[in-house]
Amino acid sequence: MSSNHLLIESDKEHETLDRSSASNFFSGSLCTPSSRQSSPRMEPSRFLKKMKRQGEKAWYKRKRVKSLVGVIGLICFFFVVNWFMLVSLQYHGRKTNAFVNSSSVSVKKELKKFGKGKRSQYGVYGRMLALAAHALAEGQNKREPKDLWREPVVPASAWMPCADQRNWEPSGGNNGYILVTANGGMNQQRVAICNAVVLARLLNATLVVPKFMYSSVWRDVSQFSDIYQEEHFINNLTPDIRMVKELPNKLQSLDLEAIGSVVTDVDIPKESKPSFYLKNILPILLRNGVVHLLGFGNRLAFDPIPFQLQRLRCRCNFHALQFAPKIQETGALLLRRLRKHEGHSGPLDHYLVGPYADSIMKEKRGQSAKASRYLAIHLRFEIDMVAHSLCEFGGGEEERQELEKYREIHFPALAHLKKTTKLPSPAEIRSEGLCPLTPEEAVLMLAALGFNRKTHVFVAGAQIYGGTRRLGALNSLYPYLVTKENLLSAMELEPFKNFSSQLAALDFIGCTAANAFAMTDSGSQLSSLVSGYRIYYGGGKMPTIRPNKRRLAAIFVKNSTIEWKVFEQRVRKAVRQTKHIQSRPKGRSVFRYPRCKECMCPTD
Repeated sequence: MSSNHLLIESDKEHETLDRSSASNFFSGSLCTPSSRQSSPRMEPSRFLKKMKRQGEKAWYKRKRVKSLVGVIGLICFFFVVNWFMLVSLQYHGRKTNAFVNSSSVSVKKELKKFGKGKRSQYGVYGRMLALAAHALAEGQNKREPKDLWREPVVPASAWMPCADQRNWEPSGGNNGYILVTANGGMNQQRVAICNAVVLARLLNATLVVPKFMYSSVWRDVSQFSDIYQEEHFINNLTPDIRMVKELPNKLQSLDLEAIGSVVTDVDIPKESKPSFYLKNILPILLRNGVVHLLGFGNRLAFDPIPFQLQRLRCRCNFHALQFAPKIQETGALLLRRLRKHEGHSGPLDHYLVGPYADSIMKEKRGQSAKASRYLAIHLRFEIDMVAHSLCEFGGGEEERQELEKYREIHFPALAHLKKTTKLPSPAEIRSEGLCPLTPEEAVLMLAALGFNRKTHVFVAGAQIYGGTRRLGALNSLYPYLVTKENLLSAMELEPFKNFSSQLAALDFIGCTAANAFAMTDSGSQLSSLVSGYRIYYGGGKMPTIRPNKRRLAAIFVKNSTIEWKVFEQRVRKAVRQTKHIQSRPKGRSVFRYPRCKECMCPTD
């Protein structure tokens, strides 16, 4: 056999052996001793260890690669998330900065507008008004305090109107005739009318429909039938007293002053008791058959007075006095425009505008817009009130001279008293809460209470002392501010031009029907009458804000240093203390506090 042939055979043998060993290894079979002996080139155990090490290395390599890929993927995921969050934060940051910058610009504008120093038209309140503007801008999307538009319903609704109930026979009016000429404006005249009705019953006299005295302050020639429904007044009170429109002819020819039948308000002490009239007025009435109460007003006490006479007083105010048709019609138009989208009349509309309450609904039927509620505020800041108060209102020497001249013309007795008697200083008067709130103080009170910037505000009152300039703070902080002059056209107001009492009747309607009413002077007759009317007919759903001016004065005096949050808390506390539901305090007006058994009946 040749050498080449032997080499070929040997190679074939090795190839067969390698295939057999590999096959045995991968099949998992164990090598037997015979097989190990048959391998002339390598021991099987060493081969297996080598193959195992190679397999382990490959597995670990694959594991490391997978782990590395996973870590890289996780890092990439975190990078993507962080990038997204960073972009979002930058976007919102730009929006926030824009809002902050906008608010800052707005506040700077308000600070500039309200200003500081002597030249500011807002007197000493420039700083506080700027803080109020800032607070309103920041809180314009916040909810208002719940009690702003609500009364404490349960105790408030525990009383119901019942002054129309009677428990006596009509009076014959046999002792003579009472003539009454009432002084003052519409609200003072209303009080005088009801006092005259009570006197007629007390003295068993026949009442002539009251007349109104012309005043150099009010300059109004309106008479009873220009403001009230005369026939309704007579018919409503016929079961109580005898009433006529004019004196009999035989008495009209008498010189009442010559026979001693004229009694002025100087002759009658303020809030006199019924016994005074029985002692001093009844004898004149019996002797002459007629008495003329000239300049009659708040001349009858509220206590002590018999139960049925007090009820008659309430009946006159809340039931017998209804406004004349032309006032009711224009009042209904005013309410419709105040409420904008409201599709139903308010709870007091029927009592205020009578049959014209239905017209409030006509324009608004079928509209789905949200109802518009409004706040009414009576600014008792006309020049007569300002001058009579003897207070100072930040106008310096020019203001003092102007008010002194007005007092000399319209209040000569007060001007003389001021010159001859040492009176409390303006600061002392203010500290006692005897000064009317200025428009600036009123708007600060509203902002502190939480009325937001979007609140619709109806401002009642005649010509504000200082004119439209003085309303600047109110207009700036509450842009949705209106008056009857804004809402009614010149043509619609023409019938009332130069008739201040008839214009006051429109203010009375606008304030009484409001969702909330804010007083600024507790001594104001309009505010007192409006407040009482809302209690009597409101069913516990017509809140009235009655500030304690003495407490407010103690807060306002710190206007140059107090922080807004502290100011806000103290004002809310001062007003909250006046919202307690209570029955009429002894000696107080039934027109303002009708929660008493003479006017209203407890529901329980």
